[in-house]
Amino acid sequence: MIDLGPAPFDRGPHVLVEHALRTSADGRVRVVGSHPDLGWQLATWCRVVGHRLEGDVVVRGGDRFARSLVSGHPDAVAANADPRWGLAVRGARVEDGAAELSFALADRDTAWDEDAPRLLAQAQAGQWDPATAVPWDEPFELPEPLEEAVVQVMTYLVENETAALLVPANLVPRLHPHYREVVGFLAVQMADEARHVEVFTRRIGLRGRSPGTSSRGGQASLATLVTERDPDVASFLLSVMGETSFLELLRFLQQHGPDPVTRAICRLAATDEARHVAFAVGRLRRRGDPALLDRLAAAVRAREAALRHTSGLDPHVFDALIVLASPTFDPEGVGVGFERVVELVGRMDRARRAMLVRLGFSPERATELSALHTRNFM
Repeated sequence: MIDLGPAPFDRGPHVLVEHALRTSADGRVRVVGSHPDLGWQLATWCRVVGHRLEGDVVVRGGDRFARSLVSGHPDAVAANADPRWGLAVRGARVEDGAAELSFALADRDTAWDEDAPRLLAQAQAGQWDPATAVPWDEPFELPEPLEEAVVQVMTYLVENETAALLVPANLVPRLHPHYREVVGFLAVQMADEARHVEVFTRRIGLRGRSPGTSSRGGQASLATLVTERDPDVASFLLSVMGETSFLELLRFLQQHGPDPVTRAICRLAATDEARHVAFAVGRLRRRGDPALLDRLAAAVRAREAALRHTSGLDPHVFDALIVLASPTFDPEGVGVGFERVVELVGRMDRARRAMLVRLGFSPERATELSALHTRNFM
């Protein structure tokens, strides 16, 4: 029995009755009180919520909630996410008649990754603040050719990181929120890329300069990433083929960056990019789809055919990398810089091949596909 005393029923006491009904062994609760309107207010509430009133006893009616098909534990991931769940938290009870939302990626095979919770926690812990993590105020002065080379490379990095932000941004709205850890990781990945765009852009203007050039070939290469609609292919082309190469570039810039700011932002960005690559590779490896490798290989060939008419990497970027890698700015020194950039391209190829083999491609097939990767690196 619940004694409401003089309290009006329509001013909150209904929650006491609802709680008592949920915990009652027989689903019956007697409600008494001295408020003159208690009788009709209680009767009206019972009709609205689906309970039955027998005198002053409320009898629990049919549950107005429909449990989702997820198991009772909120960490249990369903094989298929029901459109009727909408935006409900995993494991929550969903009220009948809630708005249905359809998502293109709503099954565990295509949307989920068992390592996502661990990688999400790692990504959240690995966030860094550009204002404090980068030595912006550390004094340095560079000769004109070096500062110009840094600005050109940073311009190229901003373009690539913008594309790397848009790929997961296109994917997130297609993922059912039931698979929230995957959604969360991709959201953090977007935050990473936005932060990279910020620091690379800030480095461009650190000494009052404007951005460098943007090539038609580079734009064409990045456009194929942004417009790719197959989520597996987009993730593969961006993170496995592109960011694997990009990681080698960032390590190259850590080694040959001529100033502390450039070295710091490339080191910090490389840590983030390594996490993105690990997530994409692990997710694709665990798909268990025998036709996946053929689909990915076909995508590499199709992209190579679409970009065959372009020049690939902006020659301004290639020349800037030579300048940064040159021990001296004279014929002998730039010759050394040229060889170092050629070595960088070779390391990129080896890294891609190793990652492709890790995905399940044979060494021969990995060699073929790596050679077809865009000359824009990403």
